[in-house]
Amino acid sequence: MNQANQLATTNKLLLILVVPVVFYVIKLLSFIFIPLVAALFVALLFMPLMRWSFKKNIHRSITLTSVVIILFALIRAIIELIKLSSREILNTGAAFWNDVFARINVHLLPLLELLGFENGSGETSLSDVLHSQKLANALYENIGSMIAFIQSASAMFLIAMFFIVLLLAGSVNIQKLMEDTIFKSRLPSIRTFISIERSIVKFLIVKFLISLATGISFSIACYLFGIKFPVFWGLLAFVLNFIQMVGSIISTALLALFSIAQIDHTGTLVAFIILIIGIQILFGSILEPIFMGQTFSINTITILFMLMLWGFLWGVAGLILAVPITVVLKTVFEQFPRTQIISKIMS
Repeated sequence: MNQANQLATTNKLLLILVVPVVFYVIKLLSFIFIPLVAALFVALLFMPLMRWSFKKNIHRSITLTSVVIILFALIRAIIELIKLSSREILNTGAAFWNDVFARINVHLLPLLELLGFENGSGETSLSDVLHSQKLANALYENIGSMIAFIQSASAMFLIAMFFIVLLLAGSVNIQKLMEDTIFKSRLPSIRTFISIERSIVKFLIVKFLISLATGISFSIACYLFGIKFPVFWGLLAFVLNFIQMVGSIISTALLALFSIAQIDHTGTLVAFIILIIGIQILFGSILEPIFMGQTFSINTITILFMLMLWGFLWGVAGLILAVPITVVLKTVFEQFPRTQIISKIMS
């Protein structure tokens, strides 16, 4: 009995030592793990299509080609929206931006000073700060980091596409991998894999539709109230809404700040801000939880913790992937008696 207790204590100590090492490796090899995890979730979205085509005796290469075409069509649509919103912004004259800077100067300049852009060379307005040498030097010093980020993002995208093809082609069998490493049994691994697939597919579809509805609603609200760049604000709301909890706050705050420079009447301004906040509450806090249902109920504290953890490890990509990763972990924890308590805590 004494030896058994010592062995259990040793195992716990080893686990405490191994966990930080695992997280360090995950952070160190983020350029591989980020596209792999993203590809896994996208592949799960198309798994039902692959099984349906297999039952219909449709050649796998035809289905894979169709999936790739769908993905590139979505990417092309997003690029076209970016081009459209960019043209909106670039076609606006300098007089408009000077007016914008003058209107929000009193609200934003103190924040810029807090962030380190102090009035050290006579800047008295937001326009002066944006045209200051200090800001120009800061941008010049970070241009290398921006180029490196673009290169890294492009490489990760190509790696993710490669992983998606491998997963859908069956070259990497996740269910078989779970069977051999985690469950050591076929039936539990199949049951868990199906549960994970259904949860992730439901999450991705609902999140996409909710984000799309939020973006369209933002664009319509901007158009109705005469706010410039409705396509840009709709696209920004759509993209940032994929960052759970944080993204919706950022898009709403930015649009509310910009509306100060566009709407003169205080009552109209308040009505617009209430409207965009109401849109976020309606779609993000009411409809999304309803559509998600009780499939993978996760409490707010768990979501915040996972956002901080994966945001620290993988940055923006971690913030986007945090909730799907949490869904997978919770589903796996539910399958073992020893880890069911963790699943209950997450619920």
